[in-house]
Amino acid sequence: MLKKITLSAAAAALMLGLGATGAMADDCSGRDHSTGTAVGAVGGGLIGGLATHSVLGGLGGALLGGLAGNAVSRDMDCPSSKHLGQSRA
Repeated sequence: MLKKITLSAAAAALMLGLGATGAMADDCSGRDHSTGTAVGAVGGGLIGGLATHSVLGGLGGALLGGLAGNAVSRDMDCPSSKHLGQSRA
């Protein structure tokens, strides 16, 4: 039982550390994307936990959801380079 708790705590600490690093400010807008990361992590954690019925599944879902939420937030915040020179006429 202690081994399972230790493994779960280590996985949670690792996923928290990996998920938090992606929310830093980017070069495009200069803002961080912590809201998108947090919303994605919560949603991914709920979906992963409900789908697998396990804590590790929820933690894995939170990690992937946080990464996806951060990527979507960055994509929405920064205009793509092919549209920078075009005007809206």
